[in-house]
Amino acid sequence: MVEILIEKQKDNPLLKRKEVYFRVRYEDTKATPSRRDVREKLSGLLNAELNRLVIRWMKPEFGKMEAEGYALIYDSEEDMKAVEEDYIIRRNFGEEKEEGSE
Repeated sequence: MVEILIEKQKDNPLLKRKEVYFRVRYEDTKATPSRRDVREKLSGLLNAELNRLVIRWMKPEFGKMEAEGYALIYDSEEDMKAVEEDYIIRRNFGEEKEEGSE
């Protein structure tokens, strides 16, 4: 079972997003969970739409079954696409989403 703890969150009105620092514990799985799994858990935990939530980074900690991460929740998909780099969007949504939006 994957457990997510929200460590800090703040609003960034200039970039129209909420910034969230979180910690993931995954003792049962023995492997770092995928971005998709963490995004789904975070969206449920923060009541955010999955298509507006982006994980910028997740760093596993050496010797622990934990990872710390940084996620962004945008006000709209347009705001997200205007600010985020293409490689971050591909990492979070995959190639099929990128090809379908053009």
